[in-house]
Amino acid sequence: MANMKDMIAAFDLVQPTSIEDAVDILKDNGEEAWVLAGGLDTFDWLKDRIKRPRIVVDLGAIEEIKGIRDEAGGLEIGAMTTLTEVANHQRVRAEYSLLANAAEHVATPQIRNQGTLGGNVSQDTRCWYYRSGWPCYRAGGNVCYASAPLAMNREHCILGRSRCVAVNPSDTAPALIALDAKMVVQSPRRRLYDAEDYFIGPSVDIMRMTVLEPGDLLTQIHIPAVWANSSFYFEKIRDRGSWDFQLVSVAAAFRMSGGTIEEARIAVNGVAPYPVRLDAVERLVQGTSADEATQNAAGDLAIQGSRALRHNDYKIPMMRNLVRRAVRSVAA
Repeated sequence: MANMKDMIAAFDLVQPTSIEDAVDILKDNGEEAWVLAGGLDTFDWLKDRIKRPRIVVDLGAIEEIKGIRDEAGGLEIGAMTTLTEVANHQRVRAEYSLLANAAEHVATPQIRNQGTLGGNVSQDTRCWYYRSGWPCYRAGGNVCYASAPLAMNREHCILGRSRCVAVNPSDTAPALIALDAKMVVQSPRRRLYDAEDYFIGPSVDIMRMTVLEPGDLLTQIHIPAVWANSSFYFEKIRDRGSWDFQLVSVAAAFRMSGGTIEEARIAVNGVAPYPVRLDAVERLVQGTSADEATQNAAGDLAIQGSRALRHNDYKIPMMRNLVRRAVRSVAA
């Protein structure tokens, strides 16, 4: 008899109406619970029966983690806010266009209508070996199939590998890092993370891509006022104009004084198991007018330490050029 992989295994569905109820359910059920936001990552896992949770916690009825609100001059965005709402929100577009631009580059309009900001930053890697159920390191096995000599690894990492060479798939993650966003995580206690610290690599925990552990729930994302109305740059390179995840992307925020870069925050994604903040590049460009020599030096510095796999050496010059273009965007 054929193995039908498009039928979801049975589970109990619960729909809490408050953060407190959701956290209690997650705490009580531990690793047997699965959090459902927009469902775009979830249903791929469930229909292929790679993940078989006993209980699914649907967050759709929790109003307090939806919507965008003013907060201390900045913004508070609920984790269950759709990507369409983020991309179209008046203040986000006017003052934090970097995030609006990143959200607008996620997949297709239909997916953005359903997908959430919290889901986009918390989704699992799209490595096809892992997603197809191969027993790799990330799935609890003892091999990385994507790094094998004859592996297909065109979309995999050039930085940050530690046994696993999968990449982070989020479009909005580098924009949130560039905006110095803060991520609110609820469990029995409330924790606050800088966006860059929300994401972890395989050297920290090879089976997770974020700080979220069983029982944890991302509830809000805070965007501080300090980066409002800065000079922003976002670019995503992908195979097709819709749906495809990034091959390489860059998000940058610059605070300018006249024609000089006073402060910069630059992050790239699609090149490592986590979005990479380019601290050294930020220090290099600070205090400069982003002239051509600085642009070239920034690109060269960005790729230091990169190492290609069999099929993804193109990512190195692509990353260098995206960083150069980000810096060039504020040149006098």
